[in-house]
Amino acid sequence: MSKQGLNRRQALSGAAAAGIGVPLLAACGSDTGEAVDTKPKAESGQLLASTDDVGVGSCVVFPKEQVVLAQPAEGTFTCFSAVCTHQGCLVSTSSSGEIPCTCHGSYFSLEDGSVLKGPATKALSKVEIEVDGDRITVV
Repeated sequence: MSKQGLNRRQALSGAAAAGIGVPLLAACGSDTGEAVDTKPKAESGQLLASTDDVGVGSCVVFPKEQVVLAQPAEGTFTCFSAVCTHQGCLVSTSSSGEIPCTCHGSYFSLEDGSVLKGPATKALSKVEIEVDGDRITVV
C-alpha cells in the first residue's frame, strides 16, 4: 500500500481551523501572569453620566472611557476600571447586583470592586468620581 500525500479536503480543513482558531486564542489574551493594563481612559473633570442612568444594584460600562459606574445602594455611586484584571476583557453592564466579566466568568463587587468569583484574583481599580446633583464626573 502506497503512502498518499495530503488531500485537498484535509488541506482546506486545516487552513479553516487555523484561520478561526488562532484569532480566537489571541483575543483571549495570555495566561502567562503578565500584568494587564487596567488604567481607564476617563479624564479628570469628564462628565460620565446622570444619577438616573444607573439603577440601584446595577452597573453601566462606558467602553470608550473604560470605566464601570455602579449604584450598590440608593444614592451611593462607585466607579472602577472596566478592564478585567484576569486577561483584560471589558466587564459588562448588569442589573444583577454584581459586575460580570463574561469573557471568563469573573464577578466583582459593586461596592468596592473586589473579586466575588474568579478566575480573576485582583480587584478592579477604583476611579474617583464626584456626584453633584444628578451629574457624575471623574475627579
